[in-house]
Amino acid sequence: MSTSKATVLVTCPPMLGMIDNFRPRFAEAGIDLVAPNVVQIMTEDELCDFLPDMDGWIIGDDPATARVLEAGQVGKLRACVKWGVGVDNVDFNAAKNLGLEITNTPGVFGKEVADVAMNYVSGLARQTFMIDREIRTQNAWPKPSGISLAGKTVALVGLGDIGMETAKRLLAADMKVIAYDPFAKTPAGMSIQRAEWPSRVAEADFLVFTCPLTNDTRHMFNAELLNHLKAGVRVVNVSRGPVIDESALIKGLNDQTVHSAALDVFEIEPLPDNSPLRSFDRCIFGSHNGSNSSDAVARVSETAMDLLFGFLEIKG
Repeated sequence: MSTSKATVLVTCPPMLGMIDNFRPRFAEAGIDLVAPNVVQIMTEDELCDFLPDMDGWIIGDDPATARVLEAGQVGKLRACVKWGVGVDNVDFNAAKNLGLEITNTPGVFGKEVADVAMNYVSGLARQTFMIDREIRTQNAWPKPSGISLAGKTVALVGLGDIGMETAKRLLAADMKVIAYDPFAKTPAGMSIQRAEWPSRVAEADFLVFTCPLTNDTRHMFNAELLNHLKAGVRVVNVSRGPVIDESALIKGLNDQTVHSAALDVFEIEPLPDNSPLRSFDRCIFGSHNGSNSSDAVARVSETAMDLLFGFLEIKG
């Protein structure tokens, strides 16, 4: 067991938002906790300055690149845990080549992110968010005609933990689900139809992305896809921003191929002030916050600490 005092950097905003809840556990383990004020991510340069003095790192959506990990490994860095599910920002191969212990916390946010995805589907269908904005900011009393969810078709991209939980909620709303995932199996008893991307997308009233970001999923929503979509489709993204080519989405919104979009994630985060997306009133925007319930943050943060303390051979 390690006898020297370890230092751990935490850069995950949801965990940082509840960091006072976790300080006692770090203290009991004899760990010096470094918890900077992070809005979304730290830059590579900032991380290269911090990490050489750290024994461990609980990573958020920061750029855990080869350069960053090398800078840490030259110093004290021994182990990392990616907080949450997505790993597209972490160079796992570089970490392993450097001899760093590393993992993520898979399968932990399916229900929480699916709740947000379903909220977005319902919000786009009934324009509830737009109604709220007009009442608050324009002293209006709007009554837009929405669409019913029952009987509508959803093209659901990704059938992992988040996708499966989203499918359950969509089916409970009496919607038809066509799922796209070359790896996942459909559980027995779930009336999900399967298709190969992008076949049958023309049937979809809603297009919902719950997939990880990979070379195959990057810009799955692109200008070519617009030619295959039903006019007036509603788009939801709770996966990763670059799954959607935002220039194509803007084109689709302008020509009304896309009725509206609900985006919890963007190609650049936070969303730039000059993004054309801001001009579309019917759209709903999130802040990459789909997993952030206090229950889930507590649960996953405990898991991340367990894993990191184990790597560092520290009891706590």
